[in-house]
Amino acid sequence: MELILKSNNEESVAKIIAKKLNVVIEKENTDHNEITRTNLRSRILKFKATGPSSFGDAAEWEQHQRSDRKLPFS
Repeated sequence: MELILKSNNEESVAKIIAKKLNVVIEKENTDHNEITRTNLRSRILKFKATGPSSFGDAAEWEQHQRSDRKLPFS
């Protein structure tokens, strides 16, 4: 059986796992996670939509929704 616990605080993990449980604690190299996070962040920031938005024009929707109200600045 394999149990994976992720934490920024090693002391908190040590409190969870008692030595009486006869378990082996292996520390994984976290550099790979940082590279993956950096790649994911860059992909999100570089994303460009290929088609029109499925939500439509926000200004047009707002004008339609508020057409029955008189706004102070109009």
